[in-house]
Amino acid sequence: MKKNQIILTMLVCLLYCVSEGQAKITLPPLFSDGMVLQQQSSVVIWGSTDRAGTSVSIKTSWNGKSYKGTADDTGRWRLKIETPESGGPYKLEISDGEKVYIDNVLIGEVWLCSGQSNMDMRVSGRYGDPVIGSLDAIVTSENPEIRMFTVERKMESKPLRNCKGEWQQASPETVPEFSAIGYFFARKLYEVLKVPVGIIHASYGGSRVEAWMSKEGAKPYKELPEVRNSSILYNGMLNPIVGYGIRGCLWYQGEANVDAPDLYMQLFPSLVADWREKWGIGEFPFYYAQIAPFKYHYKGDEQKNNSAYLREAQMKCLKLIPSSGMVVLMDVGDSLTIHPMQKEAVGNRFAYLALGKIYGKCGFPTTGPLYKKIRIEGNTAILFFDEIWKGLTSFRKPLTGFEIAGSDRKFYPAQVQWGKDMQTLVVYSSQVASPVAVRYAFCDYMKGCLYNTAGLPASSFRTDEW
Repeated sequence: MKKNQIILTMLVCLLYCVSEGQAKITLPPLFSDGMVLQQQSSVVIWGSTDRAGTSVSIKTSWNGKSYKGTADDTGRWRLKIETPESGGPYKLEISDGEKVYIDNVLIGEVWLCSGQSNMDMRVSGRYGDPVIGSLDAIVTSENPEIRMFTVERKMESKPLRNCKGEWQQASPETVPEFSAIGYFFARKLYEVLKVPVGIIHASYGGSRVEAWMSKEGAKPYKELPEVRNSSILYNGMLNPIVGYGIRGCLWYQGEANVDAPDLYMQLFPSLVADWREKWGIGEFPFYYAQIAPFKYHYKGDEQKNNSAYLREAQMKCLKLIPSSGMVVLMDVGDSLTIHPMQKEAVGNRFAYLALGKIYGKCGFPTTGPLYKKIRIEGNTAILFFDEIWKGLTSFRKPLTGFEIAGSDRKFYPAQVQWGKDMQTLVVYSSQVASPVAVRYAFCDYMKGCLYNTAGLPASSFRTDEW
């Protein structure tokens, strides 16, 4: 053998030995430069190495501490690290003998945003649906402490381990493709809390609630004819991010399930319980948007499929889902599109919930008036509400959309007067001598007119269960 051939053989052997002696770390896209980690928490970092059973360590630059673990027999590993108060940028050093680094890491508040097209709607709008205020929002968006990771839309029959996406910081170049609701929520949180905010956005237009449930979560409902394509979005978009450290979740979905409101009242709480079990961090806050008024059905079909029943189901879920909250959108609906243009109002209302319920901010209400009870006095019905703050208001516009019925169950348009100190409503009609029930905006589409004095709207409601 010639001398140069011997040298080449020795080099090949040497490189082989080196590669055998050092494993290779692979990280999901979630764990990459620019990521945001939940502050003051025990967060999970996971990945894989090409050698089973090897030792893996993570060293954090904020305190120089190392966390150690061992890859399983497939090379997969998971480690928990402790995060400090908000700050950064920091660096993570991950090693299995060969080091890799994650740079520009911020510590702050992390929220998951999920649902269907209204959550997926971008700041720049799309499909002929504009977002009011988008230009100013984009122009003023430069902020390296607001970041978003958008999960690529994907349906799968089996759970995926990884997804495509990248962390992007807010700027005029990136914000046009941010979830509008996620961005406006993050912007308000940052404005008040002055800490980095990370949003993980995973939504899919037209999706039904069952598509976001895991195989285990959807199993009790698999044989029901109304349940279709269960788990396909959980598998493709949620499973790869389950376990990432979050403070809570924002959810905007329900339009695709208006055909089965009673079933939704079972599926939605089951989804929340399913996700909380998968995440394993307790009953994290789960806030959701009530679907906005829209003409979901053709004329003549309203009584059979009235989307007000789905809004009612969502309102009832407040009592079925612990640590939940609901933003009402009765005033932003649009008869011509299922995608309301006022996404900033939605994001801000989510923020009011979080700021008041989670972050301890005081001095303001977190929700609009909630129907409490009815009292009959002669030919009038008195309506009582919770969450009225300093009183009820219609902002000096007529109180419309109220109907009243007697025991014959026939509803007639009602007149409405303000009760004492603007705390109650007095409802009546000359056509109903002995009222029994009242409904408000209980139809597919009607512009809401009832608010508390903070400007947060009341949900559509009915006092009957007919």
